[in-house]
Amino acid sequence: MAKINILLVDDHDIVRDGICALLEDEIGFEIIAEAQNGQEAVDICTEREEEIDFIIMDISMPDMNGIEATRQIKEAHPEIKILALTMLDEEQHIRQMIKAGASGYILKNSNRSVLIDAITAILDGKHYFSDDATRSVMMDLVKSPTQKKSGDPAQLTDREKEVLELIVQEHTNAEIAEKLYISPRTVDAHRRNLLQKTGAQNTAGLVTYAIKHELVDLN
Repeated sequence: MAKINILLVDDHDIVRDGICALLEDEIGFEIIAEAQNGQEAVDICTEREEEIDFIIMDISMPDMNGIEATRQIKEAHPEIKILALTMLDEEQHIRQMIKAGASGYILKNSNRSVLIDAITAILDGKHYFSDDATRSVMMDLVKSPTQKKSGDPAQLTDREKEVLELIVQEHTNAEIAEKLYISPRTVDAHRRNLLQKTGAQNTAGLVTYAIKHELVDLN
């Protein structure tokens, strides 16, 4: 595997030191730069665009938070992958980071294997959400015991729901086509319809929609 150059963004020295220690023996990953806030991260990506492959991004930081930094970086450098690593597990922060362009969201109490799994999945073109982050979204959606299920305002067809569930399970278009006995072109059409009906901007948005409207079984 080609070396992956990582930018680490967190305003606490001890956190950055800890992540560096977790990754120092991981072959193929190298932290080549560090930033203490979002503005520094944006500046580094501008100055070293050709070098940065991946960013581990905190959210709550001075000068510029991780959500705004992610938005600016993804607009200017869409090829850079971003993983949110934070203590903030509220649904609003998860949704805001996904909307800004992050491909994954894990909490700082995650262990090393979760961090490695998240980086690897995102580099493979997938999205990754830790169990804690997913649970936080679900708990926020059902926090009121009398709250009714939100339903499916997009009125998806049964086939679209099948495709959506397989997307949430991180299957590729080719794998979905094989499982449903349809062509990859048909899967592409269903994916476009899903984006249009749900108003999602990308796969992460589809995942968020599916969780919010309880269209998939996360067990």
